[in-house]
Parts: sequence; C-alpha cells; structure tokens
Amino acid sequence: MEVGERVKIFAPRSLVLVFSVACFISAPAFAQESGDNWLSGFWPLSVEYVAEGTYVGEGDVQRGPRKTVTVFDEIDSTLGLVLTPRTKFGVLRLGAEWERFSFGFSKEAALPNTLQSFSTVIGLDMQFSDSIIVRAEGQPGLYSSGLGHLDWDDFNLPFFVGGTYIFSPNLQLVLGVSVDVERNYPVIPAAGIRWKLGPQWLLDAVLPTPRLEYEMNRYLSLYAGATVKEASYRVDDEFGDSHGIPRLNNAILTYSEVRTGAGFDWKISRAVTFTGEVGYQPYRDFDFYRAEVRYHQDGGAPYGTISLHGAF
Repeated sequence: MEVGERVKIFAPRSLVLVFSVACFISAPAFAQESGDNWLSGFWPLSVEYVAEGTYVGEGDVQRGPRKTVTVFDEIDSTLGLVLTPRTKFGVLRLGAEWERFSFGFSKEAALPNTLQSFSTVIGLDMQFSDSIIVRAEGQPGLYSSGLGHLDWDDFNLPFFVGGTYIFSPNLQLVLGVSVDVERNYPVIPAAGIRWKLGPQWLLDAVLPTPRLEYEMNRYLSLYAGATVKEASYRVDDEFGDSHGIPRLNNAILTYSEVRTGAGFDWKISRAVTFTGEVGYQPYRDFDFYRAEVRYHQDGGAPYGTISLHGAF
C-alpha cells in the first residue's frame, strides 16, 4: 500500500476522532443550557474549547521546473482546551492543543506525510485601563513530522503578544507581534481592526482569521474571510537520506497556507457554536529554508471545514 493511500484511509478516521471528542467536550454545555446551571457549582472554572477538521482537495506544489509534487490532498485536524481562571493579575489561559496535518504524498516526494504538534497553552489577559487590554501567550510543545522520533530537538516555544485599544464600543484597534525562532522570519508584526459597521455587520480584520460577518439573527451569522496558518516542524534524523537529500536530515520545515472562503456560525447554545465553511486555498508553502529547499503552490485547491467551539 502506498503512503498516500494510507494517509487517505486515515483521513476520515481523523475527522471522526475530532468530532467524537468535540461532542464529549460540549456535552456539559448542553446540560448547562437546559436547566438550572448546575455545572457552575460542579465546575467553577471557565473553559474555552475547539474541535475542527478541514479537508483540502487535490493540489500541486513545485520546486523548480522539474521537481513537481502533484495531486495530493490534505487533512488538518485540531483539538484544543483552555482553562481561563480569573486572578488579581488578570485572566490566566492554561490548556493544551493538538494539531495534525496529513498529506497524501507519494513515496517519491521529499516532503513529510505528517506534520504534528502537541503543545501546552500558557497565557495571560491583562486590562491596563478601560481602553487597553493586552494578551501574552506561548505554546511550548513538540512540533515534529510524526510520533516515531519525538525528542527534545522537536521542542519549540512560539509565542505572541497583542494589545487591543477600545476606541469606542463599535471600534477596537489591534496591534501584535508573533515570535518563532525556528521561522525564516522569527518576528512578524501585525495590525488589525474590529469595527461594527451597523446593527448586523461586523468587520473583524484581525489575523489569523480576518472576516466580514453578517448577523442574520441571534443564532445564525454568515461570513466571508480568510484563514492564515504557519508553524515550524522538525523532520526526523533520516528523512533526508530516505529522500535522496541528506541535508534535510533533522531539518526544520516551515509550513504556511492561506484559505479564503465563506461560511456560517450556528449558535446551538450559549456555549456551543457549530461552524461550516467552504472555499479555495490559493497559497501553500513547504520551506526547508536553512537547507534551501522550498516547495511552493502550483495550483490551488478547494476545501471544506467544520468545527465545534465555544466556552462555558
């Protein structure tokens, strides 16, 4: 059986895992909505959670005129859980996140079929005045190309610091900086706005998910926007030898992608939102920048995303 075939067989199982865990996590939220809010006495901490699965259709990437990797698909699965207890310093953010990219590459492709991260979430939200709120958050963890070679070389600590200035109830300005020492560009600044254009319209132009939202009613919103993803992973010690490029042994790979699409948010309860989205992926990049090996997008691909997320 080819590697690509094994990845495609695993893909539906990965999505089933994501949403089985999501239903388990969200069960207390349905219970909270239905009755006397008994959960607040049993579970005093507030919690944020997300379970998301994305399927990207067949696309191509290219490294030079003769090094083309064609007709591969992608599964991106994410599970996250963050506790948000209040302290005198602010709101702590303590939790964990797992994300796995599975690609349908053939054996000949000098790219890993799996990119996977297991990380903790350690952060703090601080309010310095009625108008200024700052969040600092790190995600220390293991960022690798699979479970078979986990060691301390896979450890990384990406983090970001961002501030929000509340100009008015309808307009907030956002500034931030993302830091990852394993990236080609370790420090990336960003800016955005969150602007309520009218009773039903909201421009949420903040990375990594800028969007324009339209609230049809209290339960259903429509949106159009983008999703930007980038992370660095370390491949195993023999990856380069097995693909005929020895300098890729134990190399750092920065993976980036951009998705553009439209979708809906359905508020099932106060604590549970179901999201569905479809669109097109115009940009994808696999960059072993230290080894000067880069595969860039050579034709986009359609995608679909479903997720459960919320807080209780």
